[in-house]
Order: sequence, then structure tokens, then C-alpha cells
Amino acid sequence: MKQEGNETARRGIARLVGQLAGRNPFDGDSKPSRVRLFQPGAGRPAVPFPHPWNYTRPLEILETFFWQAERLEGPASNNRYLDIPGRAPILVSRDPGIIRAILHATGDGPGKFDRDTLPSAGIARATGEDTLLYANGPLWKVHRKLAAPSFNKSKLFQPERFQEFEETFRHTIRLRLDALRVYLEESGEASIQVALESEIKVVMLEMLANNFFGAEIPYEDIRDRFTPSLQRVIDHIVRDTVLNRLGIPLERMPNLSRKIARIKADFANFEELTDRVLAPRAEERGLWKQFKSDAPDEKLRSNIRVFLAGALEATTSFATWAIAHLARHPDIQERVFQDVKEVDTYTPDNLNQSKELNRVLEETLRLTPSLYFLPRKATADTWVVTTDERKMFIPGGTHILLDIWHANRLEAHWGVEQSGYPASAFAPDRWAVLADRGVDPKGFLHFGFGHGPRVCPGKFLGQLEVGLVVGAIVKTFRFSAVHADSPAKAGVSTKPVDGALVNLELRSQS
Repeated sequence: MKQEGNETARRGIARLVGQLAGRNPFDGDSKPSRVRLFQPGAGRPAVPFPHPWNYTRPLEILETFFWQAERLEGPASNNRYLDIPGRAPILVSRDPGIIRAILHATGDGPGKFDRDTLPSAGIARATGEDTLLYANGPLWKVHRKLAAPSFNKSKLFQPERFQEFEETFRHTIRLRLDALRVYLEESGEASIQVALESEIKVVMLEMLANNFFGAEIPYEDIRDRFTPSLQRVIDHIVRDTVLNRLGIPLERMPNLSRKIARIKADFANFEELTDRVLAPRAEERGLWKQFKSDAPDEKLRSNIRVFLAGALEATTSFATWAIAHLARHPDIQERVFQDVKEVDTYTPDNLNQSKELNRVLEETLRLTPSLYFLPRKATADTWVVTTDERKMFIPGGTHILLDIWHANRLEAHWGVEQSGYPASAFAPDRWAVLADRGVDPKGFLHFGFGHGPRVCPGKFLGQLEVGLVVGAIVKTFRFSAVHADSPAKAGVSTKPVDGALVNLELRSQS
């Protein structure tokens, strides 16, 4: 034990000396280049770390790592690191090959990468640390074994089970769209202006709570109480991660302001919502019919909270971005309408045959992914190797941000030469071009649900929900964007900054 302590101290001193000397701790033919902590006059959009004045602009922080990186040659332009003396280095990669290699090498075995918990501190304080999202090593494996089977494709898409979900989901969507339809018909107006993000968010939470978990929560409660409270909880999580450096739990904070009192009330609503989706378990309603575990409800609470907040954010982001893109591309919108107008039942086969809709959804996840970065941490000194045999040595303890947002916009990987369209353009047809060229789909991963052992377990549920929502909206309405462009805002997930503000009009029912 003493020898191990001495070796740890020796390595710590050696690393500090190397940091002070400015030596690159990485190695290999994909070795990253260094980013300066401060660079006055460079015109960078931010400093390369979150602080109280920039944490609401995480995409700009990531962009800072690659500021003027085009001046660098080779892999160094897509792999960058920040090294502050006395701290572990931070590696940021937008290299699709490196991203895939690290995600594939994530797990609970020796030398595997963990999910970095540092960016999730606020989530853990809000939902609990004992969750599939936050846990690492053997504990993560236990959570994965407990949760993942309920969401896998074979179970979710069993004919009887799928038909039940699809019918209830579709009924929920129809009720909400009917309300918009009735408003338009009774108002006598040709169109209305509406930010569809807020409408989608309520529908998504209603589907999760009532259709999926079998709860029976009135729509008005979901719309007026639970959805606004959950959104404020999610916003609090982002602030708390950056600003609450002491890690003070919310319940220990005195009510010194209305804001603190408000967020405590929101957390109380969050707890009630968790209770109400756990209650149907005793009667095996909804999801609970296929959930096989003797774990008591209290052992599931943290994972349920993570699922409610995470699934709401991810599916709302996914569907909202798809609508925002279609609102700016009326020709593609009409093609999707022709694709789905005769679809009454969204079976897996029908969804697979809706090629225009599927390409829109794939392109949405590529260009505007909900999860814009994936955090990892090196548990030991590790070499990673890409599928094209490039290598990178990553020192143990390194914090890693896999920059999905910018990786999916690399012209060299996704652009005209490869797919026939610029990487920065919304072009669903690029997926047809890639297929026609016989490109291996494994080489063009958008990482929209992650990849590897820690891929999102709710992937197939999310695809089902978003396919239903987007398909139903396109079948019912024609819509156009109010603004020519809508930049991204980012927190736990990304969203259009204007909330998908559109002019909405009824399609002809003839």
C-alpha cells in the first residue's frame, strides 16, 4: 500500500512538472494540440471552461476549443486539450473516429472509460447518484441490467405490446392536435402563430406518464403544473452544476428569495410526479407489465426521476428540431406529408417504410443532436485505436468531452465529397446518397443516442414517440417558420432559440 502511495505521488509530481513545462501528455498519430486558457485579442467566443457568466453558452465554449483550428494540420485540428497545472487534462474531440473508439471502449472493465460525472453533478443532486446515468463500474452494470430490458427493441416492438403503446400514444397526440384544429376552425383565421416546442413538451410528458407508465394524470395538471415545474427543475440542474461548487443540497438552502422557494416547490411537484408514475406498478399497468424486478419502489425512484427529466428533454428536443427544420424546408415537408398521409397505424414496418420521414429524423439527429456532447473519463493510461488504425494515447484521469455537435458538422467527414451535400446544411437526401454509394452505415454515426455499451436505453421508445408526433403534425397542419433562422440554445439538451415559432394552418381534409 505504501509503495502504491509513493508511486501515485511520484506520478503526480511528474505530471505537474510536465504541465509547468508545457509538455503534451498525449501521444500517437492523432495526438491533440493544446488550447490556451486565456488568449486576449484572439476573438474567441468564450474561454474554454464554464463559469458563472458563460455557462448558458456551452456550444460557444466547445467552439472555443476549435477556434481557428483550420490552421492546424491533420488530427490536431479536431482533437484539442486544455492542461491547467495541478488538474487533470481536458480533452475535447470532434473527430468521429476518436469519438467512436472512446464510446466503444466505455465500460466497467480494466482500462475502460467511465462516464465522467463532473458535468452531471447537478443532475445527481437533483435525482440521486444511484442511477443508470450517474453510476460507473459494477454499479452501472447493475442498473443497466435492471433498466435496459424494458426498453429493448424486441420487447417494445412485440406486436401486442407495440399496438397498445401505439394506440394510446396516437390517441394522446390526436386529442392535443384536435384542440389546435378546433381553435383554428372556430377562430375563422387561416393560420395561427404558435411556438410548437411548448406544445410538444406537454404531449411528450403526457405520453411518458400516462401512456408509457400507466398513470392517470389529468392533462390540465400535466400542462399547468408538472411540465412547467419539471422544466424549471431542468434549468436549475444546469445552474447548480456550475454555480454550486460547494455541493449544497437544495433542501438545506434557506428560503432567502422567491426563486429558492419556487424551485423547492417545483422539486416537490417533481416528487409527486415520480410517485404518480410509480403507483401503477402495483397493478402492472403500462411499462410495468414487462418490468421484472423485486426491487422496492424506493430503489427505483432515482432512475424514474432521471428518466422523466431526461426523456422529456431528449424527445422534446428531437421532435422540436425536426419541426423547425421542416418549417424552413416546405418542399421536404410536402414530401414527408406524401409519405405519411395514408399511414393510420405507426407499426414498426410502416415507420420503416416511411423513408422521407426517417431521413428527416436521421438528419435532424445529425445536424442538431439533442445530446451535443458526451462526457467520459480515462480510468487509466489508455491507447485508443480508430477503425482506420489511427491511435491516441490518453493519460489516466483525463476528462473527455466528445463534441458531437461539431463532429456532425465536419465538412471533411459529412460534406459534399462524402454525401453530396454541405455538412452544415439540413439535407435528408444525404442519407439516400450514402446508401446509393454503398457506404457502410457504421462509418457514418451521428451519435444521436450515444454509441457503445452506454447507448441510450430509451432509443427505440424515443424514435417511436418522435416519429408519431412529427408524422401526426405534418399530416394535420402545414407550417412555416416565422424567422428565417433559429440558432441553437443549449442546456441539458439543445433546442431552437425561438421554440419552433411557426405559422400553422390546417391542411385540407378532403
